[in-house]
Amino acid sequence: MIAPIDAREREQLCDLLVELGPDAPTLLEPWTTRDLAAHLVLREHDSLAAPGLVLGGRWHRFAERRTTTLAERDFAALVNQVRSGPPGVFRIGWVRRFPNLNEFFVHHEDVRRANGRTPRNNPPDLDAALWRNVALAPWFLSRRLRGVGLELEWAGTSKRVRARRGEPTARLVGPPGELLLYLFGRRAVAQVEIAGDPAAIAAVRKTSFGM
Repeated sequence: MIAPIDAREREQLCDLLVELGPDAPTLLEPWTTRDLAAHLVLREHDSLAAPGLVLGGRWHRFAERRTTTLAERDFAALVNQVRSGPPGVFRIGWVRRFPNLNEFFVHHEDVRRANGRTPRNNPPDLDAALWRNVALAPWFLSRRLRGVGLELEWAGTSKRVRARRGEPTARLVGPPGELLLYLFGRRAVAQVEIAGDPAAIAAVRKTSFGM
């Protein structure tokens, strides 16, 4: 039986965390692999603090404190807890296909690329699932872009989606995983091209994308 796509990303990320150990860097400086493992445990197992991962203010600071406390635990135990998932509501189909897959793909690359790994040649089912997620709510991930339009294009295909309406327009072109990384704020490592009107390109390049 073929494992669900989010489960494959989860398993591969956990394998990489074990391989690199608790003190390896991630793209989320100053987080190490230990901090990232603690973040993933909190996201799925601390229903009180988890909303602070997306909300600001005191709730966010509360989540940060809880993450710091979790990071003091044994690293192997943290990774095993991540590996044992998904728990509870994270087993729901649409959660697995959308937020879970995004979370584990992006964090997998946060670890891979901070440690000298090159972009992967994704299997077709992973690319298709990531494109579906890119196209599902691009307006949200591009919400900080102002005054210009933005299109997203799967490189080498005819697949294109409008993320934001407006003129002039820029077009972000790349494989689905690279588009997702760019929209999640990993601009420095995302292998994409930006085409279109120079003013729109400049606006895209200065925008802080991400959750």
